[in-house]
Amino acid sequence: MNIESKLPKVGTTIFTVMSQLASSHKAENLGQGFPDFDGPQALRDSLTKAMNGGFNQYAPASGLPALRSEIARKSRALYGAQVDADSEVTVTSGATEAIFAAIACVVRRGDEVIVLDPCYDCYEPAIELNGGVAVHVSLHAPAFSVDWQRVRDAITPRTRMLIVNTPHNPTGSVFDAADLETLADITRDTRILVLSDEVYEHIVFEGREHQSVLRNAELAARSFVISSFGKTYHCTGWKVGYCVAPRNLSAEFRKVHQYLTFCTFTPAQVALAEILAQQPEHYLQLPAFYQARREQFRQLLADTRFKLLPVAGAYFQLVDYSAISDKDDLSFCEWLVANAGVAAIPVSAFYETPPADMRLIRFCFAKSDDVLQAAAERLRQL
Repeated sequence: MNIESKLPKVGTTIFTVMSQLASSHKAENLGQGFPDFDGPQALRDSLTKAMNGGFNQYAPASGLPALRSEIARKSRALYGAQVDADSEVTVTSGATEAIFAAIACVVRRGDEVIVLDPCYDCYEPAIELNGGVAVHVSLHAPAFSVDWQRVRDAITPRTRMLIVNTPHNPTGSVFDAADLETLADITRDTRILVLSDEVYEHIVFEGREHQSVLRNAELAARSFVISSFGKTYHCTGWKVGYCVAPRNLSAEFRKVHQYLTFCTFTPAQVALAEILAQQPEHYLQLPAFYQARREQFRQLLADTRFKLLPVAGAYFQLVDYSAISDKDDLSFCEWLVANAGVAAIPVSAFYETPPADMRLIRFCFAKSDDVLQAAAERLRQL
């Protein structure tokens, strides 16, 4: 039976491909972006306690009130945002679900959605499945800053949404206050909504402040702001995220959310509410934790032939391999895992049309000391 694919351009994701190659070659996997260490013991203990305490049935579709309240409290404390926990916070089964629901609830057939390349690979499929058209605008390399004039030029009467991501995956670039001001200026007096992917909100370096869209009241009034407990608490497999949006947008968001997953793993919500309330120092100390890991990894690669690009946030390191090979980045990653025993992700996978001369790959440094050291030893042999 022949089926016309709704996603004809989509195959197995590059993350799955490279992880499978890493496994088959017994390589050190610095490709897929997940920590290989556990979250806080107190969080895991709370999860066990919640399961043994009977919190094993459906949670409210919008999330447990205690967790939504803690999310609202954190948003006020960090960003000065006056968020109503009851009507403006929705707990989701991961940030990916939240991104899909935000797009699905407002994007209609023919609507255009601006995405900034390189960008995470779940954006465009969600746009296309809902009848929208992804309009790709490239970030300005090598700093991977937003060229806001290019964004202005891409806006048409059909533009419905603009997706931004800070700290940025895969490049590690971050917004500053001027970016928020420009974004507000561009969208003012338009029908354009903003989807702000902020899953790495607590991983920003050198004392910078994360420039959440929630800091700007004008932007917050037209935005879906999405984050991830998986990134913050080293528990990506729990798949718990959330969306903060104004009441009218949240109402539409929840209509879609209830038919995607309805609700999210209840014991995890109990545990996350407890740790947010009792141990805020975890997310406050996360920048220093990952900055130390970033510095360790950069030092380990210092005497390799890779050129290391700056990393201002998130837990990824882009490297230029042009001194080693003239292969395209996918071919080089395949060669690297087979011949050096280290898995990475080609940056071209994050583009609609990658620059022809780009020689960049992405390593994840959210790994244990042993893994980082073993990988670096192999990379030093190149």
